[in-house]
Amino acid sequence: VECSSVAEALAAAGAGADIVLLDNLAPQELHTAAAQVKATYPRVTVEASGGIVLGTRPQFLGPHIDVVSMGCLTHSAPALDFALRV
Repeated sequence: VECSSVAEALAAAGAGADIVLLDNLAPQELHTAAAQVKATYPRVTVEASGGIVLGTRPQFLGPHIDVVSMGCLTHSAPALDFALRV
């Protein structure tokens, strides 16, 4: 479940979400929210997402973050035109 606050994340985890995606949070806010989610729901996977690029990635890594998503890996990826004939 994509969440933009710790309250949303806790509500999602409480409702049974297996994965909580904390989207567009500043690093300090992200780590605080992730710690609260993990303290209450230790089996929930916490994912950091939104505005993370290779240069800022270290700021988003931490003991309560399980996954980091970076859209920059695919935003400018070149397209490949191919066909499959059976």
